[in-house]
Amino acid sequence: MPGSVSLPRIMGHRGAAASAPENTLAGMRRAAVCGAGWVEFDVKLSADRVPFLMHDDSLLRTTGLDAPACELSFAEIRSLDAGCWFAPAFSGERVPSLEETLALLLELGIIPNIEIKPSPGEEIETVTRTIEVLARIWPATRPAPLMSSFARESLEALRDQAPALPRGYLVEELPDDWAVTAKELDCSTIHHYAKVVTAAQVAETRAAGYGLAVYTVNDPQQARELIAWGIDCLITDAPDIIASALANGSGPVAESL
Repeated sequence: MPGSVSLPRIMGHRGAAASAPENTLAGMRRAAVCGAGWVEFDVKLSADRVPFLMHDDSLLRTTGLDAPACELSFAEIRSLDAGCWFAPAFSGERVPSLEETLALLLELGIIPNIEIKPSPGEEIETVTRTIEVLARIWPATRPAPLMSSFARESLEALRDQAPALPRGYLVEELPDDWAVTAKELDCSTIHHYAKVVTAAQVAETRAAGYGLAVYTVNDPQQARELIAWGIDCLITDAPDIIASALANGSGPVAESL
């Protein structure tokens, strides 16, 4: 396995997506306010090859522009409003570059889980450009970012281009050959969909020596159950609510986004 990674109990999802627009600097700041020491976010490339934060292939849902993210320059993407869809208070929030996001996380003392979310055909170049930014921005004295992806080609590129960085194998349904794939990709962690993970899969994964994160956990009752099963890390839109529920043994159910 690559460099070891100590998963946090709670990780903010796309920042703190229950209370601030996802994959924005406002979301990262909100995650810090919520007490998250780690955040997960998605990275893809603009037409001029700038790594920036975005989950969907289309810009429509979070900016209102019905266009593929990979077909616009970063300056064009930057001109869009990435906050007003969430709430009027966030009007004018911009889509951030990976570089400025990492700079902010260094200020906030937050460790990133960078999910490579490539547009079709950009599985390898998205990794290459992301690694270039990390080499410039992220100090070797800070804990290494955790890199993750659903895309096998991206995980292969991460293994080959940045072998020292810990890697997370993202799955929805855990495939029968998951252990073979995780070993081939030299991953440290498995990231599983919380709605379908089973106690038996948790035990199997842990017995094989992998750290286990689950996404996206917004229900405190589910969070407590998953921790009881042996899950290492809960990736959540509401890190403050889930942390409080785990500490107190009870709490309200956050809206599932």
